[in-house]
Amino acid sequence: SLWGYLFISVLVNSNSELIRLINNAIKNDLSSRNPTFMCLALHCIANVGSREMAEAFASEIPRILVAGDTMDSVKQSAALCLLRLYKTSPDLVLMGEWTSRVVHLLNDQHMGVVTAAISLITCLSQKNPDEFKTCVSLAVSRLSRIVSSASTDLQDYTYYFVPAPWLSCKLLRLLQCYPPPEDGAVKGRLVECLETILNKAQEPPKSKKVQHSNAKNAILFEAISLIIHYDSEPNLLVRACNQLGQFLQHRETNLRYLALESMCTLASSEFSHEAVKTHIETVINALKTERDVSVRQRAADLLYAMCDRSNAKQIVAEMLSYLETADYSIREEMVLKVAILAEKYAVDYSWYVDTILNLIRIAGDYVSEEVWYRVIQIVINRDDVQGYAAKTVFEALQAPACHENMVKVGGYILGEFGNLIAGDPRSSPLVQFNLLHSKFHLCSVPTRALLLSAYIKFINLFPETKATIQEVLRCDSQIRNSDVELQQRAVEYLKLSSIASTDVLATVLEEMPPFPERESSILAKLKKKKGPGAVSVTELEDSKREGGELNGGGDRGPDTAAMASTPSPSADLLGIRSAAPVGAAPASAGSLLVDVFSEAGPIAPSAAVNDDGFLRFVCKNNGVLFENQLLQIGIKSEYRQNLGRMYLFYGNKTSVQFASFTTTVSCPGELQSHILSMHLCTKPVEPLVEGGAQIQQVLNIECLTDFSDAPLLNIKFRYGGALQNLTLKLPVTINKFFQPTEMTSSDFFQRWKQLSQPQQEAQKIFKANHSMDTEVLKAKLLGLGTALLDNVDPNPENYVCAGVIQTKGQQVGCLLRLEPNAQAQMYRLTLRCSKDSVSRRLCELLAEQF
Repeated sequence: SLWGYLFISVLVNSNSELIRLINNAIKNDLSSRNPTFMCLALHCIANVGSREMAEAFASEIPRILVAGDTMDSVKQSAALCLLRLYKTSPDLVLMGEWTSRVVHLLNDQHMGVVTAAISLITCLSQKNPDEFKTCVSLAVSRLSRIVSSASTDLQDYTYYFVPAPWLSCKLLRLLQCYPPPEDGAVKGRLVECLETILNKAQEPPKSKKVQHSNAKNAILFEAISLIIHYDSEPNLLVRACNQLGQFLQHRETNLRYLALESMCTLASSEFSHEAVKTHIETVINALKTERDVSVRQRAADLLYAMCDRSNAKQIVAEMLSYLETADYSIREEMVLKVAILAEKYAVDYSWYVDTILNLIRIAGDYVSEEVWYRVIQIVINRDDVQGYAAKTVFEALQAPACHENMVKVGGYILGEFGNLIAGDPRSSPLVQFNLLHSKFHLCSVPTRALLLSAYIKFINLFPETKATIQEVLRCDSQIRNSDVELQQRAVEYLKLSSIASTDVLATVLEEMPPFPERESSILAKLKKKKGPGAVSVTELEDSKREGGELNGGGDRGPDTAAMASTPSPSADLLGIRSAAPVGAAPASAGSLLVDVFSEAGPIAPSAAVNDDGFLRFVCKNNGVLFENQLLQIGIKSEYRQNLGRMYLFYGNKTSVQFASFTTTVSCPGELQSHILSMHLCTKPVEPLVEGGAQIQQVLNIECLTDFSDAPLLNIKFRYGGALQNLTLKLPVTINKFFQPTEMTSSDFFQRWKQLSQPQQEAQKIFKANHSMDTEVLKAKLLGLGTALLDNVDPNPENYVCAGVIQTKGQQVGCLLRLEPNAQAQMYRLTLRCSKDSVSRRLCELLAEQF
């Protein structure tokens, strides 16, 4: 029998036909009551773990597990076997009537049975927490008995003077699946257990062997994880912080790493933040002296987490100092963190400017576009720092070796505010121009484009430089440049400076308006960069409310053509796609630069709204809405008349489970007053998402009347102890409730004339953002939800569509006309609707699709 089971477990494929033939033999052994045969059968089932095995034995094994006459060794095997089947085929393992009896295995006299059973109970609790919540009190009771026992009480389960360390860790991990106990007696007993564990950590070791300290510390770190999970006991949180502080100088590298990682999470708690700050000198020393780069990374994370207004200057200075010799693998993230801290806690704005310019000097290659965009946005929005910024960049540009990012910042700031320092002969207009132009030949095309924009700004600010700059623009290397962008700018700027009057030039080249208040895109980029094991930026930003952002969190980067801003159509001379809205940064110019700030949106109460995927779903219903290193969110939706149903799929891309996984749908603005009614039609998502697993949630949607805002989906979960917080725009747009309407040519134009009121029409002329391929355009118009009408428009190149938006209160008829100009790569989009708010909203949405 032993050799037969060994053959089956090792050599037989789980999908083999032979598996079905041996099920009867396994059944016989399970019912034999011979413990040896039963254990062999259970081991075989667990090793094979196929669906056929689960179908055959999933209902039998729980009975064996809870039977009063089953031997302890068999119970252990049954618990682990059931765990294996549940992981492979959870739909076939239905506990039902066995639930309470399985939970009560935590009271079993045999420690081996409890150890095996708790692995099963933890897995079941993660999937069905409500069904197994009675395990909390039993787990606390069992943990209390172990913690209070002496090493001689559990001799068979004592490991190097530590009673049942594996069972203790499993019990503490099980308790992390639930919130703090509501029963005061149970909670008090648990607090006593945690205090005892912390007290024992302070006792002299009973053995010098590493196994003793490993077992002891395993329990301690699991207890600290539970304290952090509860985040409700100030005394325990501070004690945990002090205990971890002792590990920061431990000779074991792993312990130092774990201590730094856990303290990063503690720093986000209002109860323990001050306690974490007391270890600042030790953490700074770790950043400088640690040999292992991963430990240095955690030290940098902890410095970032513990930073507030009281220590910001010290921490930023230390990070800048470390950047001089930092590992290449972490330099970019360090740069982002320094930039965020300098911005968040700046009181003296000259210090902020000095810090960022120093950052560019030290680690220019790792300063992303977002960082230098951000400093420009803040300088533009702060009148009191503009003169100092101009003076500082002028001095920085005089260095013999000047990084290109410094040239970008210098070109932009001097182009806007060079007049503030022009009174000093040492920084006269021509001196400023010559300094910038001395860097021109060393720079890339995008930077040269920015410098050309700075030059035309100089002509407006300093008329005495006009002849010199025109000569530069006129030379063959500019107006005959092989790069079309540089050539076009040189030609247009030269012509503009020659034919425009002083007043026109001043209007076209007026100072940039302030950027709108938005979330810092540096922070948004750092959130995207956070990978497995790193402390969550979202958690830190949520927890530390003081400080606030500097005025000027724009969501667009300063463009190389944006300096030549104007509210008039003359912006087309400068290659800008469209005139800038009042009070906002102009749109991106051309293909040279990427508008990295276009991702950012308005700030939700809990997290910045991510609307990256929102516009992709205007003309389609299925796809991936969001994806990062941890999580993928897919959407499948269907709409009929004024009703819709949306399926959300949350996929865990890691091998580590997500804990406390919750989702919340909210309707901001007018949506809150039932313009759009949304509700969950299923129970809330499972709070635990296993590594590699995917869970589903369903939303029912009812359109009561037309709307413009989109619902927000907030997702929170813990990954590796760090809270992740994400807010997304759900792609529910008014066009989803279109019913296509077929019309003849005469009917279409008759209705077109009827909708002739000015408020009923919305029109937009814009540059093509995507391919103008005929089939692509047709697919998008059909995806919009309208009927695409053939042979209706006299011009066969145009597209016309018709549809009716179905709401609960009324029907809104809509007609659409799209006129492409392939030669100019432009569109004219016209919408006429029986309700003016609908035509405007549809026009805004559709202009982004073509």
